[in-house]
Amino acid sequence: MSAGGLLVCLLAVFQLGSRAQYAPDEVTHLPGMTFKPNFRQWSGYLQARPGKFFHYWFVTSQRDPVKDPLLLWLNGGPGCSSLDGFLSENGPFHVNDDGATLYENTFSWNKIANVLYVESPAGVGYSYSDDKDYATDDNQVADDNYRALQSFFSKFPNFTQNEFFIFGESYGGIYAPTLSLRVATGKAKINLKGFAVGNGISSFALNDQSLIYFGYYHGLFGEDGVNEYALYLDCEGGRSFHKGYEMTMSHLFRNYRKPSHTYKFSDQLPPTMSLRRTPPCINSTAQMNWLNRGDVRKALHIPDILPPWDICNDAVGGNYTRLYPTVKDVYLKLLSLNLRVLVYNGDTDMACNFLGDKWFVEDLGLKPTTDYQSWIHDDQIAGFYEQYGNITFLTVKGAGHMVPQWAPGPALHMFQSFITNGSY
Repeated sequence: MSAGGLLVCLLAVFQLGSRAQYAPDEVTHLPGMTFKPNFRQWSGYLQARPGKFFHYWFVTSQRDPVKDPLLLWLNGGPGCSSLDGFLSENGPFHVNDDGATLYENTFSWNKIANVLYVESPAGVGYSYSDDKDYATDDNQVADDNYRALQSFFSKFPNFTQNEFFIFGESYGGIYAPTLSLRVATGKAKINLKGFAVGNGISSFALNDQSLIYFGYYHGLFGEDGVNEYALYLDCEGGRSFHKGYEMTMSHLFRNYRKPSHTYKFSDQLPPTMSLRRTPPCINSTAQMNWLNRGDVRKALHIPDILPPWDICNDAVGGNYTRLYPTVKDVYLKLLSLNLRVLVYNGDTDMACNFLGDKWFVEDLGLKPTTDYQSWIHDDQIAGFYEQYGNITFLTVKGAGHMVPQWAPGPALHMFQSFITNGSY
């Protein structure tokens, strides 16, 4: 090999090695992994404020970690874990039904981006607070997530130059824009280019009002056993109770129940109705079993003193104060800063239905720049979209609440189009 060729190889090795900014958090092996990953990963803790620590899991791009964008992924609840997004939706591997082995996700979003998953707020998943006080609100979570991001970039400073995007799902419809505004107007050096919300709660009133039309259009009223997360799919896990379901459905018709941020949705129903008789339609048993294995916790650098992982935390959800009945003003501020925005919805979801988010985007008062039209994936109509300058509203045909889980191919297509500012 020539001296020049050797120098190029050494520089390439050095450049890749420079990405390993915080060696103690690197994950070198994972129990049950049945394939050899072609990416690097880290798991550890980010400080949100004194005594409060958010668990993160970071995977590099399988394509070009140096140049590819960086994505932050947040699930919602409030009080539910972003590791559900990792292990069930768009992460590089998922858990088999045996709860012991992992399989490769061929539609992983880290095929084309570096992806950071953060369990937020404190108390969710493996995140924790020293004082075990988990009461919080929308603004505090945005502040904590902003400081956690700064903690991440202090561990991985080379990624400050990568284009950065924030994605939020479900109650992430509040998390993503409020955090984006902190980042866009803050002093931290973060190369924010835009944010996206998937099946998000953006306006409680519009989500409620549109659900009536959504239900009638699909001829649903009067039927029993419908999968509220995905109309055309069977219910996973039978009819057993699921906390994630309760968290999500608690957002519906809040204005018609007595005001309280500590209520349990099931407590507000008439005696003849029971949420526990309604199918939750989500099965996270395999993920829960795998994450709670002692060897997995050790590989992920989880302290032994922390309690078992669960998909949602009642203490967080039950003591959470919602401050934004709508995030319209937040969107308008962010759009004035020339950020790109994507609002996307699986069109069979009742929890945060597509019609409510369409109404929300239309209510921003912006002039349409692209007519409502179909988009294509694998020579099939994958959904519809319309654009209002920098903001795109898009539907994913046949997908439910968790778009990357139920329409993985179209979801990756959508994701790539958005982060590259390309055509759908």
